[in-house]
Amino acid sequence: MKTASLDDLLEKTSRTFALSIPVLPEPTRREVMIAYLLFRIADTFEDAAHWPPDARTAALADFNALLRSYSRDKAETLSRDWVRREVARHPGYQELMAEVPFVLDSFFALSPGAVDPIRIHVIRSADGMASIVSRTRDGHLTLHSIPQLKDYCYIVAGIVGEMLTELFLLDRPGIASLAPFLRERAATFGEALQLVNILKDSAVDAEEGRRYLPAEVPKAEVFALARRDLGVAGDYIRALQQTGAPRGLVEFTALPVLLAWAALERVEKHGPGSKVSRPEVFLITQRLKRALDRGEPAV
Repeated sequence: MKTASLDDLLEKTSRTFALSIPVLPEPTRREVMIAYLLFRIADTFEDAAHWPPDARTAALADFNALLRSYSRDKAETLSRDWVRREVARHPGYQELMAEVPFVLDSFFALSPGAVDPIRIHVIRSADGMASIVSRTRDGHLTLHSIPQLKDYCYIVAGIVGEMLTELFLLDRPGIASLAPFLRERAATFGEALQLVNILKDSAVDAEEGRRYLPAEVPKAEVFALARRDLGVAGDYIRALQQTGAPRGLVEFTALPVLLAWAALERVEKHGPGSKVSRPEVFLITQRLKRALDRGEPAV
């Protein structure tokens, strides 16, 4: 397959990241794109509610084994098996599963400085997902408290924020002084975006047996947590911008946060399932670009 197929897989498996990843400077753009696809592969196993929990945890373990000690033959065998058993119902995700060997080949061709943090964080997240799946009972997963919700968000998104931060800092001495500030806020950044997704998709998730919003907790408390987390994400972005980080890093981090604010307002007003329209996404994207052109704050 040609390298361009990575971009094709990204477009077929993501809406927001397909918009934001292309603005990143190289080599970070390619590193983040491949990392996203690896996390998406793990997510596909976690989301495969039509598979028994044991099959999902076994697949996550097999995937982590490939990351720890790669075998192209083993990857091809596993990939064929996952596709045959229809691990994904979404066509884009099913295509991604068919291309697992290609994605892994591309991953291990990255610089060692990028391979190590990506591998460590994907494995940690996949292990966490296996622990979540193992708590599934009769096809249902229910969270009962804010701490459980935060733990879930950390596993599937906070770890991603930590990994992205390491890739941003890689070979960028100009922002090295920011490292402690960014690392302290990286997991909260990821949690913010995940909380908005959970609020937005809660009705569909519930239909599929996933109740991430604790029934024992007023929904207003979750909205308040999401707003606080988005505020922390804004601090992260402003620090990057004020320290002179490459524009692509600022734009990449700012766009999902601006879209999350818009989605949060829409869900609060209209309820779960409400989405930011494509014209609104375009307007938000253009406003961000104009602000960066003028040297104004991104958020």
